[in-house]
Parts: sequence; structure tokens; C-alpha cells
Amino acid sequence: MKHWIWLLPAALILPACVTINIYFPAAAAEKAADKIIDEVWQLKQEQQNQQKPADAPAEK
Repeated sequence: MKHWIWLLPAALILPACVTINIYFPAAAAEKAADKIIDEVWQLKQEQQNQQKPADAPAEK
């Protein structure tokens, strides 16, 4: 009977020891990062271009 007491913890601990490794190619990750950075800079420039005319004083 004592052996059955250890079966449940062993059954729960054993799957917790499994590791899944996912490797990303460095070149593809760098290319994706560059694309994201370019998109962020483009959005920032668009926002600055939209704010500039509003900041200019109105002429009468």
C-alpha cells in the first residue's frame, strides 16, 4: 500500500521534467526585429508630421 502513495507524486513530477527547446534562426530573428523597428519609426514619423501643422501659429 505504501508504494501506491508515491505513485501519484511521481506521476506528477515526471512530466514536469520535460523541456521543449525551440530554436530560431538568428538571421530570421534579426530580419524580423529590423522590420518591427522600421514600422515603429515610420509610425512615429507619421505622428510627428501630423502634429507639426497643428503646432504652427495660425496666420490672420
